[in-house]
Amino acid sequence: MTRLTSTRLADGRELIYFDDAGSPEREPSLLEDHRDLPPRAEPGEVRYDTLTGEWVAVAAHRQSRTHLPPAEQCPICPTTSRNASEIPAPDYDVVVFENRFPSLGPAVGRIPAAPAWGTAGPAYGRCEVVSFTPSHTGSFAELGETRARTVIEAWSHRTEALSALPGIQQVFPFENRGADIGVTLHHPHGQIYAYPYVTPRAASLGAAASRHFDASKGRESLTSSILNAERQDGSRMVLESGHFSAYVPFAARWPLEVHLVPHRQVPDLAALSGEERDELAHVYLELLKRVDALYPTPTPYISAWHQAPLDAALRPSGHLHLQLTSPRRAADKLKYLAGSEAAMGAFINDATPESVAERLRAVAGDSVTRGRETARTLPEGAST
Repeated sequence: MTRLTSTRLADGRELIYFDDAGSPEREPSLLEDHRDLPPRAEPGEVRYDTLTGEWVAVAAHRQSRTHLPPAEQCPICPTTSRNASEIPAPDYDVVVFENRFPSLGPAVGRIPAAPAWGTAGPAYGRCEVVSFTPSHTGSFAELGETRARTVIEAWSHRTEALSALPGIQQVFPFENRGADIGVTLHHPHGQIYAYPYVTPRAASLGAAASRHFDASKGRESLTSSILNAERQDGSRMVLESGHFSAYVPFAARWPLEVHLVPHRQVPDLAALSGEERDELAHVYLELLKRVDALYPTPTPYISAWHQAPLDAALRPSGHLHLQLTSPRRAADKLKYLAGSEAAMGAFINDATPESVAERLRAVAGDSVTRGRETARTLPEGAST
């Protein structure tokens, strides 16, 4: 079992060490944060956009957040005598902590229930950082399966814990990978946002899912229906295993887009069984290795875990799935969201989903096998 150790940073933020199975207990004296940090800022603001019916977070304090520091000043590397980082311990496996520059929070509560023009409120919620490894370089794809399983345990634990906070309506684990995506830290890491409202994308997906679920009288989720159709067609399938399948969706919006779906309808990562989490560690690494094998250099991507909102009207029809997208449309070209996409939300894809799926199947040979063998020979958390 993954070992959890909770502590507090100098300004009161929570930090949790998630150590690989079999790891010894942590020395309490090495958990103390000796930095002299200023008090935490009050939450930013959310404002209601009556034109769209959506909430917008205003977080001007994030302008001063750390931006692509050199390795010796990385805030999520283990603490050394020269770099007192966000992680007090001299080493760790996986760690989760409250973001020092959050878009939402640190306070939690409920935002106005009947907003109109001019309605604003505190940006309640929680933003957490998930560091996948103590190594400053590398990527999630280079983790061993034991370490990937620990990350999945961290995602699951935090999903359950954050879902229980007052006012939280949606929990969203994700990873922004690569400078082309806009990351502010090179160190391999992800984030978890706990929103005080259902986000626009989740609301749209939830409405479609609810319609299908109701039409089937609760017998089938929309995601299950799509997965069954993709598996029967086969032309866009990328990989299949006992509990998960991955495919390029029929109407993919991005040059590279893959959905990874559990065969069993579950609302979120916390609802996965131990056996499903074990398999996910293998399948997810396999998928990331294939994505990186498409081009000579690492592929920038957004890895987004779509979990069922906590809204009682949307949750019964929810079905956990991963949406992995990349703006890379060629080895030296990126897709930018310009007029049609950014202004109208009308996507135009530069590649056929069938051709992308074929390429992802084709790279499942030597390159992926070599990556898997390398990961087994490295110490957990090390990078190539």
